[in-house]
Amino acid sequence: MGYILRAIDETETIKISAAITTDVVEEAAKIHNLSKTTAAALGRVLTATAIIGSWQKNEKDSITLSINGNGPAGPIVATCKNDGYVKGYVARPGADLPIRKSDGKIDVAGAVGQGTLTVTMDVGMKKPYTGTVNLTSGEIAEDLAVYFLQSDQVPSAVGLGVLVDVDYSIKAAGGFIVQLMPDCREEEIAKLEENLKKLKNVTSVIDEYHDAEKLIEILMEGMNYKVLEKRDIEYKCNCSREKVEDAIVSVGPKEIREILEEDKKAEVNCYFCNSVYNFDEKDLERMLKKAEDINKNREIIIQDNF
Repeated sequence: MGYILRAIDETETIKISAAITTDVVEEAAKIHNLSKTTAAALGRVLTATAIIGSWQKNEKDSITLSINGNGPAGPIVATCKNDGYVKGYVARPGADLPIRKSDGKIDVAGAVGQGTLTVTMDVGMKKPYTGTVNLTSGEIAEDLAVYFLQSDQVPSAVGLGVLVDVDYSIKAAGGFIVQLMPDCREEEIAKLEENLKKLKNVTSVIDEYHDAEKLIEILMEGMNYKVLEKRDIEYKCNCSREKVEDAIVSVGPKEIREILEEDKKAEVNCYFCNSVYNFDEKDLERMLKKAEDINKNREIIIQDNF
């Protein structure tokens, strides 16, 4: 279990969200058998997604963050509803790179490569909102800051980190997002910039204190602020056999018939939790009938409308 703190300064022009996600990333690392590099990469994406998800207004609102790079890790995806549950996956979980000699850090940028960052928000409208920017560094945090500026016109500071222990367990994980509102005063911005310079390593602070408020204290030193909310977060997949059945039915009778003719069975693997769902010939025949009934009902509705 991790948690997020949301805070605001006294002028209400600086919004801060800080998260401790050590247990969340550890659960993801175990489920997906991640390498040190992919654990760091997915951990950063999970943390950012959980923070942005906590900003949503309604419980069913969702946010999906997709990193589509050409590096050895392949695409990285995380999604979160406004219920505190976050989940994600890396296309190639075993991909690994040596520690960078230049700074001794995990080479997330090398694993991600060049590509795009896409944020998809579903807030109950007819179509989800989608924004995409090119990756500028592949380090995730810097790329997300660019996204906020280009897509939302909101100047932001983003810090994300994952500390992987020698046994590949997650020693510390978390991060922050600070956003400036239009009326933010120059003196407040100067103080924040100075504080950001002091906070050189997010994971070292998390590893020492395991406290999101300590992150906020460092970021807001010299400024008054108040904590608005504390919210628990957890790695959890909401897939089920029933949902997978509904997904198979939705592909339509033609496709289900083809599966019956060619294989007489189906196996579906969940990307987010690695659960495997098996369906035999009787299951597929039942789903085929359901798909055919849905099509007939659609035809009746169309005829009634003419």
